[in-house]
Amino acid sequence: MAGKSKRSSKTKRVQGFNILEDECIWMKAGVINFRLCDNAFDCTNCPFDKAMTRALEKTGPLAKQKDQESWRERMRLRYGDERECRHMLSGRVQYKICTNDFRCDVCEFDQSLDEAELHEHLGRPAVHRVLGYQVPDNYYYHRGHGWARVEYGGRVRIGLDDFSLKLVGPVDEYQLPSLGQKVGQGDIGLTLTRESNEAELLSPLTGTVVAVNHKVLRKPQLSNQRPYTEGWLVVVEPERLKGNLKNLLFAKKEVDGWMEHEVHRLHDMVMAEHGPMAATGGAPVDDVFGNAPEIGWKKLVNEFLLT
Repeated sequence: MAGKSKRSSKTKRVQGFNILEDECIWMKAGVINFRLCDNAFDCTNCPFDKAMTRALEKTGPLAKQKDQESWRERMRLRYGDERECRHMLSGRVQYKICTNDFRCDVCEFDQSLDEAELHEHLGRPAVHRVLGYQVPDNYYYHRGHGWARVEYGGRVRIGLDDFSLKLVGPVDEYQLPSLGQKVGQGDIGLTLTRESNEAELLSPLTGTVVAVNHKVLRKPQLSNQRPYTEGWLVVVEPERLKGNLKNLLFAKKEVDGWMEHEVHRLHDMVMAEHGPMAATGGAPVDDVFGNAPEIGWKKLVNEFLLT
């Protein structure tokens, strides 16, 4: 089993935000020699965890070898402070001893931790600039300018990037999906309104909405001011996380290259329809549509946000 874990560790990993540890719980418990987590510590929905559990069940009750114990069984043999909760093992919390016999699927602490983190922004990302636009590190990007941030447990926080919000200018209202509503990758996921202009926006991935940002509903321009932190829009429980992430941009080189291309496209459009603007060759304006309305709301939205 240890040999299999080494091979599987080469598969593409889910890159989580603010996840400080990377060793799989099976490795932390000492069951396998080496494996890095590739599922943002969403252990209850982890394909590797499920495959290992099925394989161990096939060995039967007479198997006693050390490498034929699950990580839960191995941790149950520990005493006192050594019975570390999986959230402590993964670095999510500083200190927590398991009092639920490592049954994470029915653990009140596990559920309360997830609930508490739904409405937090969980730290500020490192941000760099591409031709004046803010681009945070360790976020995934949809080509419709929505971002997706994978957090502990595999849930994904979603928002709009700096480029899109400078494109449309101050947002007057958001229409966000309801709790429990399903959204699909590349499908219309939410709507924003500025004055009499409405823009439908694409969801970066497929899943069920488990939280909406009520602060943004009350103060929509919070997303313009702090798009990557307090300005988030919804949190989603993904259905096909790894498959969806393959369709998003992540690596700095590809993200920056794409953003440069988008900025140049916008510059060419502004020059053709409006002429030189303050954004040309310098810092981008905060409101492209407001400064160049002759370009047309629909043209801006269709060209950059519905792709």
